[in-house]
Amino acid sequence: MSTTNTGTISASVLHGVRDLRIETRAIGAPADDELQVSVRRTGICGSDQHYYNHFRNGDILVREPMALGHESSGVVEVVGAGVTGFKPGDQVALEVGIPCEECRHCVAGRYNICPSMRFRSSAKAFPHFQGTLQGRINHPAKWCHKLPENVTLDEGALLEPLSVAIHAIRRSKVERGANVLVIGAGAVGLLTAAVLRTTGASKITIADIAGSRVEFAKQNGFADRSFEVPRANPDAVASIEGKLDHAKATAAALMKAGNDDESQQFDAVFECTGVESCVQTAIYSTVAGGRVLLIGMGIPIQTLPMSAAALREVDLVGVFRYAQTYEYGLEVLANKAKYNLPDITKLATHRFSGFDHVVDAFSMAGKPQDQEGKLVIKVIIET
Repeated sequence: MSTTNTGTISASVLHGVRDLRIETRAIGAPADDELQVSVRRTGICGSDQHYYNHFRNGDILVREPMALGHESSGVVEVVGAGVTGFKPGDQVALEVGIPCEECRHCVAGRYNICPSMRFRSSAKAFPHFQGTLQGRINHPAKWCHKLPENVTLDEGALLEPLSVAIHAIRRSKVERGANVLVIGAGAVGLLTAAVLRTTGASKITIADIAGSRVEFAKQNGFADRSFEVPRANPDAVASIEGKLDHAKATAAALMKAGNDDESQQFDAVFECTGVESCVQTAIYSTVAGGRVLLIGMGIPIQTLPMSAAALREVDLVGVFRYAQTYEYGLEVLANKAKYNLPDITKLATHRFSGFDHVVDAFSMAGKPQDQEGKLVIKVIIET
């Protein structure tokens, strides 16, 4: 057990729309069941960008100054008096959702849907559970996961979005040899494709409106086939009928691109955008008895072809965060060759160092490519 450490830390704190300020905050000693961790890596997530650009995330409003960040890893500085198995200097990945551990969901192991969940950098709970863009945080040791020696801090930070992919694939129940489609080639879509590699899926097709993203996926081993989704003519999708016709046509094109038999539908479709037209396309692309995994947090109210799903028993399966994924994720990261995992560190395309450059990091994260034309996928902040 280390000497108690108290004092002040720097933090990047959101006060309004695009109003990030560097503040000095006090930090106390960790509780008996906590670790004090110096945060070394934080990836910028889509929810962080929503808060930064709108001071809200959907219907969730920010009601007090809040530090953003939750895709994080760091180094143990102080060990709480009641904690065993950790020592100062250990590198850890931070699982930042703290459930009640008493409700029926927690008891069943589905703590990700605990109604009392407190999640760092989410404004849902009040007072807000402050995020990880701080110099140090005190965090329950139970939710700190020691990194194996061959797992880097970057990979530790990427373990959080990787966990979303692991959870989605568990809920999909895909079997070895499955023919699967991933819609959306952002960070979560690419990580979903990466985890599908570890399941032994026979064919992985990835689709996005950005051709550079799907080509990145194919060139770096995340997918076997790629498809650039054509943008719809606004006049053609002005009506519900037009939207559904466009979704059917896109589904047909995807089946042709992703299969030797162009009439063959996919065993499972992982929808990672939340865009209405993509969810519609996912339903039409899925084989009878298959599953559509709703991963993307996009438009909350959508018009969907429910009969096309119900009459073929296509299950629409919600995916929200993750539960009990970190241990498995670390096992996969520590044994990449064994699990056939692509190099997920290639997703960390841009990095910024220090709190002085957090605004620059958020600015970059909102762009499809940088000033040199390089694809922007995941921005990492080193603190």
